Amino acid sequence: MPDSPEAVTYLLKLGELTLKGENRGGFERVLRRNARFLLKGTGAQLVATDGRYFIHVAENVAEKIEFALDHLFGITGWAKTRFCEKTVEAVCKVCVEEARALLANGAAAAVKTFKVEARRTDKRFPLESYGIMAVAGEAVLAAIPALKVDVHKPDAVITVEIREKAYIYAGSRKGLRGLPVGTAGRGLLLLSGGIDSPVAGFLMAGRGMSIDAVHFHAYPYTSKEARDKVVRLAETLGRYTLGVRLHIVGFTKAHMRIKEKAPPAWTTILLRMAMMEAAESIAREEGCACLISGESLSQVASQTIENIRCTESRTTLPILRPLIGMDKESVTRIAEKIGAYKISILPYEDCCVLFSPKHPELRGDVEEAAAYYERLEIGALIEEAVRERDEEHCSFAGRRRPS
Repeated sequence: MPDSPEAVTYLLKLGELTLKGENRGGFERVLRRNARFLLKGTGAQLVATDGRYFIHVAENVAEKIEFALDHLFGITGWAKTRFCEKTVEAVCKVCVEEARALLANGAAAAVKTFKVEARRTDKRFPLESYGIMAVAGEAVLAAIPALKVDVHKPDAVITVEIREKAYIYAGSRKGLRGLPVGTAGRGLLLLSGGIDSPVAGFLMAGRGMSIDAVHFHAYPYTSKEARDKVVRLAETLGRYTLGVRLHIVGFTKAHMRIKEKAPPAWTTILLRMAMMEAAESIAREEGCACLISGESLSQVASQTIENIRCTESRTTLPILRPLIGMDKESVTRIAEKIGAYKISILPYEDCCVLFSPKHPELRGDVEEAAAYYERLEIGALIEEAVRERDEEHCSFAGRRRPS
């Protein structure tokens, strides 16, 4: 396939996992597994070399390949790549073709300057990296006089890599970076219908964690549309995490017990304590090593440091809070980037919002919270809710994620 005129080649640059020393092989195995999962059904051939992966595939599925690469953690970047024989003449010829292709793709108004970058791993090539850059740059200038060289802030970069063949590409795209999903165990994400929790799941996936999720709803006080919204958020997150197993817990009885028996100012804190207890039960049952929360310090009343201490007091598993020091603007930018924001702002409220007290407790005391919680006698209701939960497999492209 690589030599077929209808085939294209993509070059993938590995990221942080190259720093893993003796453990690098394990990280790369997971990355290859994830890449093959995302590329399944495309007919793509994945070839691994030291520090680079190459994907050879038919041109008619290029759009699917590029979608997959935009959702693959563990690579710093990728580019559609031309290759040629390892001769100076062939390299210069393809560099000129790349420059012309840049201008032909509607970039003529934007691309006025360029530079050539080169990396030579095959030391038998007659030119060193600097020589390749100089000769190829001169060839582009001679063929396209309108372009100028700018080595500091060029509008476009043409890259040459001399390996078993010469690979030349322009228009390299950034990858998600991070670590391959599945290299850091599995966590259970508390997924609401808001902006924050999908971003929290995305960030932990970027640290190599597989993601399960749990959502609490209080039908009929929360609507079917609110539940469907959360499923859509899980599906969106699942594009980056190779799928999400979503546990949907009916929490109406527990919610009403809290509303009936708790002091009004404490209802949100006690509800979150109950949710944490239920989430930990599911996490242990499903083999998750931690809980993941979208809390950001002092963003709302339930997220003061005192109230966070109260809500985590019912759990023993680690609770990861990747947004804890981020402001809403930063979180929103990530939500927009991953395609979750427009879903999150749909006007279907979750149960926490619907039952929020007018004047919530801001500085809850852990011992006082424990006393109120014990009076609720809510354990049996939590066990029932966990036992009767529903599951949705929010998978990538209709496929179950790899185990």
